[in-house]
Amino acid sequence: MKSKALMKIGVLASGGGTDLQSVIDGVHQKTGEITVVISNKADAYALERAKKAGIPAVYIDEKKCKGVEAFNAKIVETLEAHGCELVVLAGYLKIVTKNFVDRYPNRIVNIHPALIPSFCGPGFYGMHVHEAVYNYGCKVSGATVHFVNEEADAGPIIAQKAVPLADDDKPEDIQKKVLEEEHRLLPWVVSQICLGRVHVDGRRVTIDAE
Repeated sequence: MKSKALMKIGVLASGGGTDLQSVIDGVHQKTGEITVVISNKADAYALERAKKAGIPAVYIDEKKCKGVEAFNAKIVETLEAHGCELVVLAGYLKIVTKNFVDRYPNRIVNIHPALIPSFCGPGFYGMHVHEAVYNYGCKVSGATVHFVNEEADAGPIIAQKAVPLADDDKPEDIQKKVLEEEHRLLPWVVSQICLGRVHVDGRRVTIDAE
């Protein structure tokens, strides 16, 4: 009996690519296959991580595209050329547009370094999130993996993990604690999707027991 082909995954990243690395280590050639990594930054270390893993790495220059819609269309074109069925935003710092979302409905996932709906939306990315959590005096933060729609951080939540914070944690400490959880949560969610265990009904997402 022929084994089922692995789901083909495209990953978008804008920076160092530690979340990408977690998906490479936990998913690639196991429950899914990363067929391309795309970045909007030519010097993103994520592209080097892809090359080291033998995965095609593509830089797309937004300045060479005629507007944001054309830029997103170029990304979609690249994903389609590599047969991608699922898209993972792993530290990707651009908002995806309607033409992108419409091509991959409930097939684009994002990792956010806070417990949505807190500390999310426009302007809440990277250290800005952890500084806001610190300034508010939160006792708990965490990571959220969600499906992507046209609004920032507003798609259906797939999974969340809370991270307790100590009173003397600074924003850098919060970032480190949350990132450790991101590296566990993101590859797990991606694997569950690849295995067909994730189901969406409106805003409600359920995951079959393993």
